[in-house]
Amino acid sequence: MTYQHIAVQQDQGVATLTLNRPGTLNALNLELAAEMIHCLDRLRDERKTRALLITGAGRAFCSGTELSGGFPDDAGSLLESHYNPLLERLLALQFPVVTAVNGPAAGAGCSLALAADIVVAARSAYFLQAFVNIGLVPDVGSTWMLPRLAGRARAQAMMMLGERIPAEQAERWGLIYKVVDDDALAGESQALAKKLANGPTRVYALIRQALRESLQCSLTESLRIERENQMIAGRTSDFAEGVAAFLARRPAAFKGQ
Repeated sequence: MTYQHIAVQQDQGVATLTLNRPGTLNALNLELAAEMIHCLDRLRDERKTRALLITGAGRAFCSGTELSGGFPDDAGSLLESHYNPLLERLLALQFPVVTAVNGPAAGAGCSLALAADIVVAARSAYFLQAFVNIGLVPDVGSTWMLPRLAGRARAQAMMMLGERIPAEQAERWGLIYKVVDDDALAGESQALAKKLANGPTRVYALIRQALRESLQCSLTESLRIERENQMIAGRTSDFAEGVAAFLARRPAAFKGQ
């Protein structure tokens, strides 16, 4: 498949996926969503990627769903056919995901940015739950993610007031991991993705799954999941390498196996 709305590069286990519609501030449409789904499926199936970095071309990360093309009578059908499958695929990946938020992340673009395991934002970036401003409800996982990231009160205010949340405020709220100067974003996010790509990838997958499940289950269930995951992790060659490296006082050479 030839991509028209995204660009994808591979380098030493890091796949960089760039939303590439700068003229629309990387607005989402069905074609872009379909390309992202295809790309994520390909990266999953090829099993060469050990970390994924998502960013936007130009001066925005993603301005949300494109409005100029209109909506069907059932606006929720777009979620069912494209945007929800995209989010579910992103969360199900067996390698870590980093987003480098280089500018506005609004509406569905806000959801996409915050769905990553680690979110790094440029100082000039902002996050906006824009749905209420056009008479729609938050979607693409916003009502699930935001209360868990920032707490119910802040999430509800974001959704009902439709106000911009600057990157530094998002960092204080715990929405994102880190704010960096604009000119440092590309380098810092790439370095972070490369660090993850050189780590114990199978363990990262277990951590991603366990954290998601912990938000919906009891302490007892979380303890059970930790016990099962530790059994799996303890049988990996990366665990053996990690222990050997620790005892030898040398850096570990993880293989993701």
